[in-house]
Amino acid sequence: MIPQPVSVRPAEGAFALGAETPLDAPAELGGVASWLRTTLRCPLPPGGGGVSLRVDRALVPEAYELSCASGRLRITGGSAAGVFYGGQTLRQLLPPAALRRAGPTGWLVPAGTVTDRPRFGWRGVMLDVARHFMPVPDVLRFVDLAAFHKLNVLHLHLTDDQGWRLEVPGWPRLTDVGAWRAESMLGARQHARYDGRPHGGFYTADDLREIVAYAGERHVRVVPEVDMPGHMQAAVAAYPELGNGFAGGVRTGWGISSHVLNLGERSLEFCRAVLDQLCELFPSELIGIGGDECPRDEWAGEDRQPAFTALMAAHLAARGRRIYGWDEILEGGAPAGAVVAAWRGKSPTTVAARRGHQVVACPDIAAYLDYRQSDDPGEPTPVGTRLTLADVYAFSAVPEGLSPAERELVLGGQANVWTEHMETARQVDYMTYPRLSAFAEAVWDPPGRSYESFETRLPAHLERLDALGVNYRPPSGPRPWDARPDAPGNPRELPDRLAELAEMTKRLDPAEMTKGVDSPKPV
Repeated sequence: MIPQPVSVRPAEGAFALGAETPLDAPAELGGVASWLRTTLRCPLPPGGGGVSLRVDRALVPEAYELSCASGRLRITGGSAAGVFYGGQTLRQLLPPAALRRAGPTGWLVPAGTVTDRPRFGWRGVMLDVARHFMPVPDVLRFVDLAAFHKLNVLHLHLTDDQGWRLEVPGWPRLTDVGAWRAESMLGARQHARYDGRPHGGFYTADDLREIVAYAGERHVRVVPEVDMPGHMQAAVAAYPELGNGFAGGVRTGWGISSHVLNLGERSLEFCRAVLDQLCELFPSELIGIGGDECPRDEWAGEDRQPAFTALMAAHLAARGRRIYGWDEILEGGAPAGAVVAAWRGKSPTTVAARRGHQVVACPDIAAYLDYRQSDDPGEPTPVGTRLTLADVYAFSAVPEGLSPAERELVLGGQANVWTEHMETARQVDYMTYPRLSAFAEAVWDPPGRSYESFETRLPAHLERLDALGVNYRPPSGPRPWDARPDAPGNPRELPDRLAELAEMTKRLDPAEMTKGVDSPKPV
């Protein structure tokens, strides 16, 4: 099973699960029971003597126990989420054919007891729908696959220089203009190739409500992000008065635009309206405001971002929400209550925790799934440093050198799927799996986990991914049709990237960093 459970105790015999097997569940588990019937393609009529679902508050909320004998199958969780994870484990105990949408039903569940609980409360994945728009059905499928791996947070990156993906009342040009670009780059920006094809799309308010509801049924929290005050060229293209004299269109090239918000009163009004809409659509306590990679060129070099971040944090606080921002918000002092997504290597996780902020570790050198998977020339658009399956599995959310209190501030980890070079869900599959399977086990983090054990279990898991229709990258390497000779990449070496990260984070206090924290450990 992946993630590997904390404890598995096999027993003799098996439980026969079929269409007539009764299912007994209290009202509070009605949602889990409905999901289980649908996903197993079995009616499971109400009644006792078969499958039973229960909540035991003595367990931690996401913990569960699955107990199976020849005459019964019981799943007990510390909450509905725990019972749901027990249901996902049940799916992995069945043959891969049980994961398909058609075919025979009725299977034998091997007897035994599985006792399990995650180490971290934040087991996330970020999906960038700004660089390449992903239709709602593809987002729902992405959620299903994440939930299958017991991930519980979807960080939805909704806007960037290259596209704006949500409606905001009173600001119609955001989607009339900002959601569409004239063309897209083919490959890494250094090659300056373009495809000549318009691209775009956006989500209506009802679309986003559907995504939130669907994810909620699978115990996945959706944390939205609208990047501000940088990464805003799409918004400025729609409303030039928000910018600093820019009168061009939505950015067609990858990389960082220097065209940012002017932070005048009209811009602040705009940002508050955007955050209000996010609060209306997303129940998450955390609302992402980005805050990364904001050039100061148009502000005459003045750093106006810390004051802006404080204003947005205060606005959200008045609505009972908190900001979630990339680790650049630490520069100049992040507002109290801010949660930090630490991406520029490993040291910002240490800095955030030592400043008393809750933090989610997502260092690019360990958790960016757009980075190339090998040195094979057949890898599609190879960018970034090499990030193999073993490298991802080696991810550890908590840096060395933190005190016990500081370690408690590390909420967990998150893998990031940036889609500059992923135009379709099929390409997202290839770059994401099975690396996200490895990451899911790293953030579930059962005691004694090892890559050797993961490798042993992976072939059976790939059969499950086959049944689910996932276009994963084979462990043997890319297939001939995976290559993208029309979209060349820009591979980097790790020492070069570490040097860049050291330069990028020099505005953070070196005294707060653990010496050598950015030095990766061998797998």
